Amino acid sequence: MKDLPEVEIVEGDVVENGEGTEPSPTPGDLGIEVPEDRDEAVAALTAHIAEARSQAENHLDDLRRVAAEFDNFRKRSARDRDVMVASASERVVRSMLPVLDSFDAALAIEPSTETETKMLGGMRSTYDQLMDVLGKEGLQPIEAAGAAFDPELHEAVMSSGDGDLVVSQELRRGYLLGARVLRAALVALESE
Repeated sequence: MKDLPEVEIVEGDVVENGEGTEPSPTPGDLGIEVPEDRDEAVAALTAHIAEARSQAENHLDDLRRVAAEFDNFRKRSARDRDVMVASASERVVRSMLPVLDSFDAALAIEPSTETETKMLGGMRSTYDQLMDVLGKEGLQPIEAAGAAFDPELHEAVMSSGDGDLVVSQELRRGYLLGARVLRAALVALESE
């Protein structure tokens, strides 16, 4: 054991604490029984310090574990919240797809009178506003006509020819929500 300097423990020693002085606690104040023999007292205090350090390390390890668990909980909660918001957005946007299909069908009609032209202009404006709102939720139409056939983005219902296929006609518009395919475009294909 390393030689320790001579220390005399005297009750009532004073410790500086920055705001004045206060009496230092005695081993008895701390609930430590110290033998009369100096070597035994040092050994008892050293053992007590070692035990206190071990307990402090255990408490610190527990605190670190709780902090890590809380951090994981916080991250998991944020992920769950994001998934819930995305799921709610997807549900609302998916329920709007028939409305968008109706707009597409109505806007495909060629107007024959000035009244029809004005009505289609108003519908186009409403459709554009709706697409702007849904676009802020991450909805994007899949570009199909003239594109190379991609089975991830296109659902082919008619095909003419073999070899490299391209989309000749879009029968129903497809949409992406963020990076995911919400609905594949229904298309007719032809050879390039």
